[in-house]
Amino acid sequence: MTNASTQIVPDASKVMMGATLAWVAVLIYASSNSLVSLLADIGSQNLVMGRNVITYCNLLFVGSLMSMVPMIFMFWRDWTFENLRALTRKNWAILTLSAFFSSALTPGLFFYALEHTTVTNVVLMGRIEPPLFLLAAWLVLREEFEPWAFVAGLVALCGAAVMILMNSEGASLNLGKGEIGALLATLSYIASTLIARTGLRDIPMGIFAIYRTAVGTTVYFFVALYLFGPNHFQDVFDPVVWQWVWIYAVVVIMGGQFAWAFGLKYARSGDVSLAGNSPGRSGLNMRARVMYHWPRHFHRWRQF
Repeated sequence: MTNASTQIVPDASKVMMGATLAWVAVLIYASSNSLVSLLADIGSQNLVMGRNVITYCNLLFVGSLMSMVPMIFMFWRDWTFENLRALTRKNWAILTLSAFFSSALTPGLFFYALEHTTVTNVVLMGRIEPPLFLLAAWLVLREEFEPWAFVAGLVALCGAAVMILMNSEGASLNLGKGEIGALLATLSYIASTLIARTGLRDIPMGIFAIYRTAVGTTVYFFVALYLFGPNHFQDVFDPVVWQWVWIYAVVVIMGGQFAWAFGLKYARSGDVSLAGNSPGRSGLNMRARVMYHWPRHFHRWRQF
């Protein structure tokens, strides 16, 4: 099977490539704020019956569908009968769990947290991600423990806590529903990362990327219909959506996803933790800033 039995850290050159691509993903995700705001402005200038059709849900759903087209052209050779037959039940379970955690459970918990607390508190809870990921990679995946990366994560967590305590507005972190939701979302994100890192050892990149995107998009679609009603995607086929969302699909979804996936596959856990600890890539931090800069009030989902 293609890429079968590939180790997470095969040699120094691939380790360097993995670390570099992880930081490329950081830059891509950091730029997503500006891109999302730009697309939202375009939608507000092209209203359909008074509605901005470039909504956050349409952006993710259509963007994921669009990103699958170049994926298929790039990785169709991985979808051979031999490769598919070589996948075990464990491999399929890893693929499905990865899609569920990354596309349904983690975003759902994150949205719940944003509805019940401030973005600042959500970001602060997300600061526990890097040190916990290092511990989990050491305990679960039996990877080498990197103490300096662990200390760096703790320093970042303490720094975020100090910033909250010194906030001139007197903001404080109270352990309520939102904070618990953010904590669970962080744990879900760590689990998703570990599952993806495990799957990329034995599963070809093409099968991993396409299957996870397809399943994740399907789960996301039905969850959104359940939460927001049958009319939530009523504007999904509007030409304005398909005219502009491809930019987000190519740059953020496809570019960011592949850069991060290759980073997970080859980089050391310390490099992944360091990238995850940056303002651009931290799982909850990135999502928080994207939603925070979205026009209007992000907690009033039905307006989107």
